[in-house]
Amino acid sequence: MNLPNKLTVLRLIMIPVFFISFSLPEWFGPAFETVSAILMFISYAIAELSDLLDGKIARKYNLVTDLGKVMDPFADCLSHLTYFVCFYGMGIMPAFALLIILWREFSISFLRMLMMGKGKAVAANIWGKLKTCFYALTSVLSLIYVVASRFAPGSWESNYRTGLFVFFSLAALFSFLSFTTYLKAIIDSKALSGMTR
Repeated sequence: MNLPNKLTVLRLIMIPVFFISFSLPEWFGPAFETVSAILMFISYAIAELSDLLDGKIARKYNLVTDLGKVMDPFADCLSHLTYFVCFYGMGIMPAFALLIILWREFSISFLRMLMMGKGKAVAANIWGKLKTCFYALTSVLSLIYVVASRFAPGSWESNYRTGLFVFFSLAALFSFLSFTTYLKAIIDSKALSGMTR
């Protein structure tokens, strides 16, 4: 296994670490809030840094592999969905945004499998890039809120939550638009028209 794929595996390992870190105060009480905050930031930072590095290294040194093409988007999907489920459980992510994003991620994974069966790739588009940016930005802002609300609760939380609602809504919107764009491109390409039914 080459270095980019090892970095992707590291990201996959950090995902349950983040979830466990997030859940420590709920499982064991407020005494674990400091440890939880530190571990959340460390696991999140390692996961996002590995995501940044694996693609750059793979492209720069021509280390792109079939395993990497499948594992990298899977790790992206799993990490963001884990973050969002945690934020929804805390009450800062609206249910409609979580559902739209869940439906989009599962649907696009299904379409990718169909396209891979035909030997074709699903090309990126501007909505997909905006979706990725808002996933990352909303995750960072939410993580800041989670930690800050544990150590410095106050009147600022209401305004911050309103801002998070806007970002989650935009993330869901771009998620939906990216999926419809992918779907239209696949339909227009007729790549799946020959599938037996």
